[in-house]
Amino acid sequence: MTRWLLIGFGWAMVVLGVIGIFLPVLPTAPFAILAAWAFSRSSERFHRWLHEHRVLGPPIRNWERHRVIPPKAKLLAVFGMWSSLVIVIMFVAGDWTLPVVHGAVISAVTAYIVTRPGAPPG
Repeated sequence: MTRWLLIGFGWAMVVLGVIGIFLPVLPTAPFAILAAWAFSRSSERFHRWLHEHRVLGPPIRNWERHRVIPPKAKLLAVFGMWSSLVIVIMFVAGDWTLPVVHGAVISAVTAYIVTRPGAPPG
């Protein structure tokens, strides 16, 4: 049962990653990386296909080998997260609690993202 759930999750991440190729506000690489993780635990065939994919394969391989996040992906991720905080403040939050928690989480994630290398070594 777990295998099938991971395969389903992996394919859902592939679909979101492909949509992200065409929508600039939806990053492709994180979804591809999640799909690779799910497939690595459920289907060697799908995992190999994803690694060898012409578009999705390079960011996955760069992440797994060097923990690289390309500069464009960093920019889009950070912009998207902080934009979501503005939306939460303007349209969702009834008091200060949610924006403070949201801001703390995205601050930590932003710090992680911007400290990753932007290109493979050398």
